[in-house]
Amino acid sequence: MGKAGAEYGMSLFWAVILSVIFTYILMVAYGQLTLVSGKTALFNIKTKLKGGKWLALYIMAALMIGELLALIGIMGIVAELLQEGVRLIFTGMVVNTGWIILVLVILIALILWFGRYKVFEKILTVFVILMALCFMGVFFLVSPSFSSILEGMIPNIPDSPGAFGIVAAIAGTTCSAAVFIIRSTIVVEKGWTIKNLKDEKRDAFVSVSVMLLLSGVIMAVSAGTLHLMGLKLDNTLEMINLFKPIGGDFAAFLLILGISGAGLSTMFPIVLIAPWLISDYRGKSRDIKSSMYRILFVVGLLFAFGSIFLDQSPPLLTILSMVFQAAILPAVAIPVFILMNRKDIMLKNSASPIMNIGLVIVIAFSLITAYFAIREFF
Repeated sequence: MGKAGAEYGMSLFWAVILSVIFTYILMVAYGQLTLVSGKTALFNIKTKLKGGKWLALYIMAALMIGELLALIGIMGIVAELLQEGVRLIFTGMVVNTGWIILVLVILIALILWFGRYKVFEKILTVFVILMALCFMGVFFLVSPSFSSILEGMIPNIPDSPGAFGIVAAIAGTTCSAAVFIIRSTIVVEKGWTIKNLKDEKRDAFVSVSVMLLLSGVIMAVSAGTLHLMGLKLDNTLEMINLFKPIGGDFAAFLLILGISGAGLSTMFPIVLIAPWLISDYRGKSRDIKSSMYRILFVVGLLFAFGSIFLDQSPPLLTILSMVFQAAILPAVAIPVFILMNRKDIMLKNSASPIMNIGLVIVIAFSLITAYFAIREFF
């Protein structure tokens, strides 16, 4: 969102709005499918669709690859930001990002190994809220033009290199295939049944509302600062320029804490996605302390060092991972449409006409963004 705002102002805000609407539709659909069947997403695809085994394996492999790419980019971003934070606190002291990544990897591994993720997540949630408050504060200080925000709601793709990739990345960030597959796992973990359908819909609505608010604010802040300054957010530390002119080093440090907290909290589900997906595929319960989980999250954490050895900047790696997510969205959108209309599975709770219209539009959107993603890759 920051990169989109920096390069194109608010002209791609329409992509955020559509992505959030379609995210809500797919979240509700996957939640409802899970509530009725009592089974998670990949297991339903594997057992209820012809050729579903191979489709489920493809989705599982593609999601793992996409999330590992995201892990490399996010860890690189967090390491660079913390490096800058150390420099601000200790007046010019520079710590190699490799050492920062090593310390973070050890801390995450220890927390996951001893199953204390929930406690750490609460701490990181404070950082995420702090980030949100900072961005909203800057939004009002910068006071971006509301006319430009309204203009951004009109579908338009700038005629410049990389624009299609940014649209695909926006879709991959919000309308992410991983979100919907993991959504069914969350519904099962909560112990919800079909009686909780209203709770599931309300939960999805709150989620996408916050997503739209924060995405719009971040894009607007970036459009009102970096875009006017001619910066494209190719380097992580350009983010600090959002705050330094307004609040000085202290505001910059708050931004570092906020984004680092958001990044670290994101890493937990990323390193756990492989064992989660395997459990989903096999229809087995999830045990974070099992040998499979521990081996796979340790292997996943090794990818966190990838940014040290790659020439690409962390923000670009993160954009590419989101583009990759957009490329596999049709493989997630089409199966849920078929399953939601199977009366032998859904009984009296099959998709309503309005839900079907929404799912068809989502499928069309997923095919378009997948085209944008493939075009960007090649």
